[in-house]
Amino acid sequence: MSATKTANAVRHLSWSKIEREQMSASLVRQYISGEKTTLARVELKKGCVVPEHHHENEQICVVLQGALKFRMPDSECVIRAGELLVIPPHVPHQAEAMEESVVFDFFAPARADWEAKDDSYLRKSK
Repeated sequence: MSATKTANAVRHLSWSKIEREQMSASLVRQYISGEKTTLARVELKKGCVVPEHHHENEQICVVLQGALKFRMPDSECVIRAGELLVIPPHVPHQAEAMEESVVFDFFAPARADWEAKDDSYLRKSK
């Protein structure tokens, strides 16, 4: 099933039917976009590093399993299962999986760069 948006259509989906993108040896991404938002399910192997990047989107990261260490220009924090991190638009950030992890990332506005496959920073994850 395509993760692309469909205007004014109600969609009932299952993660099992949404494409699993192997972005790197240690990162798998699935995502679905609506008109104004994107929700991603990301699996990270222990030691996976998402390189520093920034985007126009506000991001809310929810750790479902494992732990991620986030590094921002002025701070660093570890978020664990059941915890959330809100990253404002344009704030540079890097993430490292401290354990095998599964996260939901919620973005607003929708990730047009992902739809355009302009997401090379994720494909460089270690």
